[in-house]
Amino acid sequence: MNSLGNLIGELCKVILPISEESYLGNTDSSIAICTLSSMDLLKKISNSEILNHISIAGRLLSENKGIDSIIKYINQNKKIKTIIVCGKEIWGHKAGHSLIELHKNGIDDYGRIINSTSPDPFLTVNKSEVYYFQNEIKLVNIINETNFDTIKKFVL
Repeated sequence: MNSLGNLIGELCKVILPISEESYLGNTDSSIAICTLSSMDLLKKISNSEILNHISIAGRLLSENKGIDSIIKYINQNKKIKTIIVCGKEIWGHKAGHSLIELHKNGIDDYGRIINSTSPDPFLTVNKSEVYYFQNEIKLVNIINETNFDTIKKFVL
């Protein structure tokens, strides 16, 4: 990320503080849920019985650091085999789109997510971590779905 991007990111933290939230569920589950920018949906999941059936639920707001975190997490937690990507896409960043493109196309030699239309889709993870994500993880793409009962059907 460039220095202007870092400056803007730090400014956003002060003006629009967003807590970094994820909720752990059943450590034996192979399912994770990513609610993108839908914080209310994430809270609803965290306070429901669905948490007993998933490994982790979290949000994704950026096409770089956020995706890096997901890739590192699943490479360290090999039980996870499915990620349900739901919730509203964050305007401008298109983090969900970048996650889907990463799964389809990987990264180039510079760490850029191939075919991403996000403004700064550069990752720090290595190609072997991305390869694991592409080949061992199933993505369920229901981006923009915020109905809890609909999402629950993909888990139960």
